[in-house]
Amino acid sequence: MEKAIGLLEVQAMVAAIAGLDAMCKAADVRLIHVEKRLGGRLVSLVVDGTVSDVKAAVEAGAVAAAEVGNVKLAEVIARPHPEITKFLYTDKLD
Repeated sequence: MEKAIGLLEVQAMVAAIAGLDAMCKAADVRLIHVEKRLGGRLVSLVVDGTVSDVKAAVEAGAVAAAEVGNVKLAEVIARPHPEITKFLYTDKLD
């Protein structure tokens, strides 16, 4: 099975939590990276899994996040280059 990464960028921490909850419930994905900017007013979430799981998760996450905030980006990258994965896979999620 081919791997993929999914990105969901939202405005507001509450929207990020709602989106992440929906992504994890919709498909078999794993949170690999969180990026918070502007004191948590802009949050980027990155998940990984199979291509089909990541597509389903990102779609569900974008819908859930849009109900409580603004979705800035919802994107799936199938078969990411190894240099990208080095940048995203971190031991510590803060």
